[in-house]
Amino acid sequence: MRGFGFSEFKPNQIPKGGFEELLKLFLELLNYTAGDAGEALAWLNELDKQYNITNDEYGMGDFIDELKQKGYLSEDNQNGGFNITAKTEQSIRQSALEEIFGKLKKSGKGNHRSPQSGQGDEKNAERREFEFGDSLDQIDMTQSIQNAQVNHGIGGDFMMTERDLEVEEMDYKTLTSTVLMIDISHSMILYGEDRITPAKKVAMALAELIRTKYPKDTLDIVVFGNDAWPITLQDLPYLQVGPYHTNTYAGLELATDMLRRRKTHNKQIFMITDGKPTCLKEGTKYYKNSIGLDRKVVNKTLNMAAQCKRLKIPITTFMIAKDPYLQQFVRKFTETNGGKAFYSSLNNLGEYIFEDYARNRRKNVK
Repeated sequence: MRGFGFSEFKPNQIPKGGFEELLKLFLELLNYTAGDAGEALAWLNELDKQYNITNDEYGMGDFIDELKQKGYLSEDNQNGGFNITAKTEQSIRQSALEEIFGKLKKSGKGNHRSPQSGQGDEKNAERREFEFGDSLDQIDMTQSIQNAQVNHGIGGDFMMTERDLEVEEMDYKTLTSTVLMIDISHSMILYGEDRITPAKKVAMALAELIRTKYPKDTLDIVVFGNDAWPITLQDLPYLQVGPYHTNTYAGLELATDMLRRRKTHNKQIFMITDGKPTCLKEGTKYYKNSIGLDRKVVNKTLNMAAQCKRLKIPITTFMIAKDPYLQQFVRKFTETNGGKAFYSSLNNLGEYIFEDYARNRRKNVK
């Protein structure tokens, strides 16, 4: 008789003591506890009891003391607990960046350039003849001298003409302004699936990537539920889902207003959502309907997508729900805006966003 045999699952990735290994686990737990250090440490204690991740030489007390000594934790004198510090917040972002960026296949040197050549910002491998207007520092002297020797010979007086000069092509490095919209409606934690934590990790990783590799780019973060409001980079570890409906229109309106104030040519909106728009704000009241696709809500949201298209702001939607009727709405939304849509799982959400961000940075400077 054929069947299945089951045995106890024994994870092989549990760290075995030491500050650095425990720190990685602690930072990961902080993503799930919305930055609550006390709760993350409690979970770490439970893992220690179950999997013996500490030893007789280095216990949880030693780890907590070292966290305080190295500036990762500060004591909360009012409540008698601990708070994470700015150093910890940065470490969470760096950890998220390493986790997501490490999964991507390396392509060349990873310098996301635009395809436009000429008098730009960064040298590439291409060479061409000297033209009027080229700066002297673009001239490849070694190759130019070689050209002169080939063209005029090496005997007698050395001669170099304008036609011998060869210059290095330059690439324009694009500047991009991005608004990342994160859905924090209640559905992001429904049905036993945590969707908000991967969204937070992606936002933190993208922010850290921009901060370290593309410091001239800008990233704004907008969260939307019944309303929409901007949050700072420092707010991300503490972000939680609320008892909200999904006011996609408000999120897009705020994101568009923020991008209008940016002076860059390339502007884009990334939207992470798992559901349909279900809410509008009319004056001081909210119009809500979670049943099906409400025509009033959908049409106003599509109108906002069309307005973004007129403003040349493409919207890339990262849809983390697989319901056919919701995907049909996203297709209509994408068609109206002229943007793109990805129907991704939680596991590859970060890879999709990183690859698309890199691709969009290759646009020509106008």
